[in-house]
Parts: sequence; structure tokens; C-alpha cells
Amino acid sequence: MTRELSERQQKILEYIQAFIAEKSFPPTIREIGEEVGISSTSVVKYNLDALERKGLIERASDISRGIRLVGELVERAVDVVRIPLLGRIAAGQPIPVPQSDFATFGPDESIELTRDIVGEEKDVYALEVRGDSMIDALINDGDIVLMRHQERVENGELAAVWLKDEEETTLKRFYLEGKQVRLQPANPTMQAMYYPARNVRVMGKVLCVIRQMN
Repeated sequence: MTRELSERQQKILEYIQAFIAEKSFPPTIREIGEEVGISSTSVVKYNLDALERKGLIERASDISRGIRLVGELVERAVDVVRIPLLGRIAAGQPIPVPQSDFATFGPDESIELTRDIVGEEKDVYALEVRGDSMIDALINDGDIVLMRHQERVENGELAAVWLKDEEETTLKRFYLEGKQVRLQPANPTMQAMYYPARNVRVMGKVLCVIRQMN
């Protein structure tokens, strides 16, 4: 497809790819014009329209940096990592999950993130949050939490835990206090939950939160 581009369109596309690879966000129309030697923003827009018609980019005309690469060009521009979206976890009352650690999605469900967000992807997975017990930790209902699978966390860290006897999962701040575990919500209207330490298994630690915009 890129062989069908004019020399100017090829330069614009290459600049967009290089810009995104360096900065992780797209250039403005004015920045593109300055780079390829086009003084007229309407001429830049004309060439961007051509790239869009050829399925190489997508544009949101009402956003200053509204250019998005499409398909294979995305992976060429940035190091994209595909993370499995395993299911949902409660940030509220624990979710009963019989015969499984999480309320699972389909086996092919995943999200794509750039390497600078994920880092080393080994043992990393994602969960969709249900509930509002962690709102003071800036985790809202519908957000995605990026997790690293590990069986130990430090007191105060955000963790996904499995309650063995109840066969339920929940997302809370974890505190080991003697022979019991305190699972602390980050919501002043909710009380801490206490369980025998033997009943709580850490499933992973929260690495970051991906906000779902309404």
C-alpha cells in the first residue's frame, strides 16, 4: 500500500511513525507541515485525508493530536505489547467465582499497551474492576488494572486476593497483621474486612490503572 503513496505522503507517514515512536503521541498538523516543508495546513490536511482513505491512519478532526496509525503501522511505530484480559475483579464486596480465580472473559480477550507502560510483560495480566471501594486510590468501576502475578506483597500494596473458603476474589490494600489479613478499601464509606491469613491467597499486585473514560 505504501508504494501507492506520493513522495510527500510517504514522508508524512514516515514522520508520523517516527514521532509516535519517540514521544508515544502523534504530531499536530502544524508540526507535520514544518517537518516536510508545507506551509499550508490545508495541504497537510489534504495529504492526511489521502492517507486515511488508503487505510493507513485514522483521524479525529476535533482533536489537535487526533492522528492514529492503523494495523501493522502501529507495531512499527511503537513497541506494542498484548496483555491478556483475564476477567473481572471486585472493588467492593468480593465476587463469588466458582471453579475459577476470576470471572473470566473469552480466551482471546486482550488489551494492547505500549512497552513503556508495561515494562517486562512476563506474568502480567489485566482485570476489569467492578465496584467503587477503591475510588480514593483512583480506581473506579469499569477501569482496567494491570497486574503482575505474584504470591507476596508488602503491607499497604494494592493486591488481587483469592478468599479460599468463600471462593471469592477482591481487590484491596493488603495488610498482614499477625495471623489475620486486613483487606482495606480506599473508600471512607466502607469498612475493612478481616480474614484468617490461611484463608487469603495473593494473586497479584497492581502495577497501574487504565482509566475508562465515559
